[in-house]
Amino acid sequence: MTATPTPSQRSAAAAPPAGHSRSSEAKRRDTSDAGSRNDVGLGGLLAAKEVIVVCGTGGVGKTTTAAALGAMAAARLGGRVLVLTVDPARRLATAMGLTELSNAEVQVPASAFAEAGVTPRGELWAAMLDTKASWDDLIRRHAPDAKVRDTVLSNPLYTNITSRFVHSHDYIAMERLHELHSSGTYDLVIVDTPPSRNALDFLDAPARMADFFGSRLLRWLTVPYRSRLFTAASKPFYNIADRILGSRFLQDIAEFFLLFQTMEKGFVTRAKQVEGLLRDPRTSFVVVTTLETAPLVESRYFIDALAERKLSLGAVIANKVMPASLSDPSAAKASAAMRLRAGELAELLQPTVAATEPALPLATQTRIAGVFGEIADRFDDLSVVAARQSERLHELMAATPTVATVPTLEDDIHSLAGLLQLGGYVWRSL
Repeated sequence: MTATPTPSQRSAAAAPPAGHSRSSEAKRRDTSDAGSRNDVGLGGLLAAKEVIVVCGTGGVGKTTTAAALGAMAAARLGGRVLVLTVDPARRLATAMGLTELSNAEVQVPASAFAEAGVTPRGELWAAMLDTKASWDDLIRRHAPDAKVRDTVLSNPLYTNITSRFVHSHDYIAMERLHELHSSGTYDLVIVDTPPSRNALDFLDAPARMADFFGSRLLRWLTVPYRSRLFTAASKPFYNIADRILGSRFLQDIAEFFLLFQTMEKGFVTRAKQVEGLLRDPRTSFVVVTTLETAPLVESRYFIDALAERKLSLGAVIANKVMPASLSDPSAAKASAAMRLRAGELAELLQPTVAATEPALPLATQTRIAGVFGEIADRFDDLSVVAARQSERLHELMAATPTVATVPTLEDDIHSLAGLLQLGGYVWRSL
């Protein structure tokens, strides 16, 4: 694929001002079009918001749904739409017609939409969080001068700490979201988060980073360099630690975090801005689930967590929902009749089978009747599952104002056409 310049490489004159929202004309267009198509639900949500955070447990189609929402927004609402995944899954690239995803935003080619038979009204972009590259950019942004910047980036502990330090991935994901939103380059940013309980770490990462700079741990790590006075008890401790962990180990850590502290103001300020973005009316959360027990329990847990944090829930999307017809009483009666009259049906069908399939002499009435009975049994099994799903769906709707459903699809999604098909189900059901 031919490399496409990222929006950040466009001229300043072409880019909208930082922190912009959709233009009045674009918003009027979005609202009128959504109303004329009678799909105000999802269309209204995506048109009104600037950030959509997609959450859910693993295996429920969260990443694919995030991409489908982005594809539909670009196709139907217009503007620039970005899908950012912080989940290591790389299925997005293939489904969007891209060879790979990286930290730099890449535009989905027009040819991918053309193959899907769609002429998009806007642009669809995608990126996958690169933790190391994003941390490097963050250090360059917040370092007080070039010397501190270069010293931190070349510090041997820096790579290990930023790649392995607890929740560093979560914080940098929120930082990247804030950067992309505040640039004003995109009308809508859709974020695909890690699985549910990890997503709570994602949400809490800004506050955790701000707390870190005032933590007892940081004070303890940097005390050798912040004070010239060492107690008789502290000197032996550092000497023993050096002998166990390696020469100057704790001192190297102290040096690194002292440099890190010079960027405290920028980090703390940005963390508060990120927290503000999550609570901003322009941001909304979409929870993806299935109607199986474990994912549904997890989704309710996350919905409660959003309410506790006073974050806006825009919609819940239930994937892999069985057709309501499976639990229809008339269908159950038809299944019972098929089982009861399997012999009669086999007698009627056997001549046709024998005529059309002469190579199947063993297709006796008894065998054909057995097939009808097996079909009826399988239908009954599916109807029990469908009835259970229906009950759970009603419970979910009672607890959540906006619920969309997506049926079980015959094939895995591996193209933009598949994403648009999935998005179409959500679009119509809201």
